[in-house]
Amino acid sequence: IVAVAVQLASQLFKVVFYSLKERRFRPDYFISTGGMPSAHTAFVTALTVSLGLHHGFASEFFAVAFVFSVIIVYDLVRVRGAVHAHTRILAMLLEQIQLRQKVVLPHLVAHTLPEIIAGLLVGAAAAAAVYCLI
Repeated sequence: IVAVAVQLASQLFKVVFYSLKERRFRPDYFISTGGMPSAHTAFVTALTVSLGLHHGFASEFFAVAFVFSVIIVYDLVRVRGAVHAHTRILAMLLEQIQLRQKVVLPHLVAHTLPEIIAGLLVGAAAAAAVYCLI
C-alpha cells in the first residue's frame, strides 16, 4: 500500500511541480516516465524498505525486492539515459530535415541522477514513516 501511495503521490507531485514551473496545467505529467522525483525509484524503494522493516533486512523478501530494485534503478540510469540521448539526437535530425512538426517525440524519457536520488529519499522516508506510525 505504501509503495502504491508513493507512486501516485510522486506522479501527482509532478503534475503540480511542472504545472507551476511551466505556468499552465500539465496533467500529462501524471503518466510521464521522467521528471522529479523518479516515481519508479520511489515505488521500488518504498516497497523494498517496507519489506526490510517488516520482515527484516536479512530476509529473503528484502533480498528479492532489493535485487529487483537495483535492476530497475540501473535501467533508469543506463538504459533510459541512452534512450533519452537518442531521442534528443533524433529530434535534432528531424528538425534539420524539417520533419519535426510531423513526428512527436517524448520529451521526458529518462531520469537525471538528482531525480533518482529524490525518488530514493521519498520512497525510503515514506516507508519508514508508515512503519513508525503503525
